[in-house]
Amino acid sequence: MNERSAPGTAGTAMPVDQPSSTDEFIKGLWRENPVFVTVLGMCPALAVSNSAKNALAMGLATTVVLAMSGATISTVRKWVPSEVRIATFILIIASFVTAVEYALQAISLELHKALGAFIALIVVNCQILGRAEAFASKNRLLPSLMDGLGTGGGFTIALLCLGSVREIFGSGTFFGISLFSDRFQPWVIFVLPSGGFFALAAWLLLFNFFKQRERTRTAAALEAGGAR
Repeated sequence: MNERSAPGTAGTAMPVDQPSSTDEFIKGLWRENPVFVTVLGMCPALAVSNSAKNALAMGLATTVVLAMSGATISTVRKWVPSEVRIATFILIIASFVTAVEYALQAISLELHKALGAFIALIVVNCQILGRAEAFASKNRLLPSLMDGLGTGGGFTIALLCLGSVREIFGSGTFFGISLFSDRFQPWVIFVLPSGGFFALAAWLLLFNFFKQRERTRTAAALEAGGAR
């Protein structure tokens, strides 16, 4: 842990304030949401979010890979030569993706077929390698684990938001349960690829509205505090 000397006290070191594991978890859910803020992992987010069930399954699978690969990379980071760092990270990520794919295939063959190649493509999801390189390779086990869980949780929430809107409007159901009468006419465009872009645009607009309002409130509070 980095240390600094306390003001006016020679030779006395005090630890620098560092974010807690809870902060690392929360930032992935909101402040650095991988879909609505950093706009990463768009391929699976748009491709498999045509239903809430598929979206939830993909989000949970990605969360497991993020958390376990982050924890593993954090554990072995001191023994990995810099020359093979990226190759080692990819090998670790691919191992967990394979385990998750086999587990999903054993749990539900139908769901595994619905997600298709996108489970295997978790290996090349930029947010996973990005978190491994930017965070897990530089931090201890618990913060890395919480960072993976938070980022995966934020990705799952984003996919579930997209999948819910697309399934409700495109099929008139939610997790396969019918919500409307027989007279309801589904908006088929929402289950088509273009519907993913429409749903994403709507959620980005809503998410940015809340972020902007939060920034405005924070700035107003700082101004009020400075005026006292």
